[in-house]
Amino acid sequence: MMKEEDASYGKEGTGMRFYKKKTALLALAFAALSATAFAADGADSFSDVPKDHWSYEALDYLAKNGVIEGYTDGTFQGNRTMSRYEMAAITARAMQASNLDIGARSVLEKLEKEYGSELATLRAQVEQNTEDIKKNREAIERFKVHGFVRTQYDYDKNTDADTLDRSANRFYMDLRLDMKVNDIWTVKAQSETNRHYNNGHLRSENALGTDTWQQTWSGHDGNFQRIWVEAQQDGRWLNLGRAWRGLGFQNVLFGNESDGFQFGIPIKGTDLTASGFWMASTGAGNKESLYGVGLWGAVGHNFDINVAYARSSLGKNESYTSGLIDHYEVDMTHPVFPPMRYPVVPVYKDNDRTNMRSYGYVVSAATNVAKNVRVIGDYVQTDADVQNKSVALRLNYKGTKLDDIGSFGAYARYVQYGRNGWLAGDDEWGSTWNGTKGWIVGFKYVPWKNVEWETLFSRQKRDYGTSAEYNRSLLRTQLDYHF
Repeated sequence: MMKEEDASYGKEGTGMRFYKKKTALLALAFAALSATAFAADGADSFSDVPKDHWSYEALDYLAKNGVIEGYTDGTFQGNRTMSRYEMAAITARAMQASNLDIGARSVLEKLEKEYGSELATLRAQVEQNTEDIKKNREAIERFKVHGFVRTQYDYDKNTDADTLDRSANRFYMDLRLDMKVNDIWTVKAQSETNRHYNNGHLRSENALGTDTWQQTWSGHDGNFQRIWVEAQQDGRWLNLGRAWRGLGFQNVLFGNESDGFQFGIPIKGTDLTASGFWMASTGAGNKESLYGVGLWGAVGHNFDINVAYARSSLGKNESYTSGLIDHYEVDMTHPVFPPMRYPVVPVYKDNDRTNMRSYGYVVSAATNVAKNVRVIGDYVQTDADVQNKSVALRLNYKGTKLDDIGSFGAYARYVQYGRNGWLAGDDEWGSTWNGTKGWIVGFKYVPWKNVEWETLFSRQKRDYGTSAEYNRSLLRTQLDYHF
């Protein structure tokens, strides 16, 4: 795009500015010396240069070969005064042509010498612009915002008592920030926000008038609950801080928010990665931390494994005080003056928790049994005395791609999670609690770009094998809007 420059640019003297007519004469000279003849194809390069104009063929030839450019409105504006910088730019573009003969090259070399200082300035500007673009791209890539918004509806029925649980009906947002520090380290943050539908769940207040419903983990109140750092270099990686972590392909042994760290080191000569970790679940009143090792990766052409062992900081059957509030009472021994009144104080629970197991392990495997069909299985066991095993089997058919409208996937699952058959497994928003046995079928579909619709149906026995056992029927449908 030719741009009008200030008259002070270029060398001193009266020859600092040229007219388009002189440029056109130079264009004819270039064309005359070129080995390529003019060939007007009927498509005008400039709307304000008629075909019967004496310079039409020269300008059309130069425009089609990238030597000159017009304005964004398609005009040439041949009567406008041109600066030396514009003439230098034309010369530079002409010099890039590969079909010039000796005569044409000689003329252009003389022009290049004439406009040498302007060409040097233009090259410096191009280099600076290229460097600025690179810096801007790097700055943009250092900061990334992504996540999704979900609308979810559950028809969650206790078929024995004929009651519905509406606590999962909600608007939900998962907001994530990735802030690149350098080529190794990245700072990450995650915010979760739950907004339940009106009258969709119970709300309760404690004696101090503070709402306590749904304050799980760090609370889904829109704050940044999770902040951690990640490092990656030569296949090795580390995450450190408060983050969501999982063990096993389906996160049955552990799938929860935790404080701690986890690292991975590739094993030379294999496709396996060895891992170590220390992490403490952030559930209210929890005083347990876990440490252990893991291994995952491919062990064959079509067979993947994921195994882990974790040990608890608490002993088996060890009791402890959670520190949670049991109730509130009036403290009659410490009146407040003035006026004379007695404060309401909390009374904490005493030895209200018992750790039923001291360790656990998971063995996971996955393989493709046919085109678009993948089977995944997890087996978990702890050292608890009762219901210390968990099994999760999953069959996947195809899968969705967020940028591929119409892509879809289907799955079928069987789960049997013992009451003490995990350490802190992923309950998948209440659809697969421990003490659950049953099956799930689901379907995923991409109706619009970056939008995924999922619907699942499940029949389960909750608290199976206990006096509280009941039959559950769950229908869940949700839309995720990814950004």
